[in-house]
Amino acid sequence: MTEINKIVGCNIRKYREKLGWKQESLANRAGLHRAYIGQIERGEKNIGLVNLEKIAKALNVTIQKLFR
Repeated sequence: MTEINKIVGCNIRKYREKLGWKQESLANRAGLHRAYIGQIERGEKNIGLVNLEKIAKALNVTIQKLFR
């Protein structure tokens, strides 16, 4: 796992939980699989830009916020 994967995954989890959503809810809104969301949140997967954009839009945040 790289540090950037951990940071992005942690931020995705933070924004998801702030909305009170389960991983499945985010996955459905982003058009992705729940297991994939879990792997991203744990920093296990390298997320592609297209999927990062889908997640950011589903969470209603900018991509930049997911890197902070």
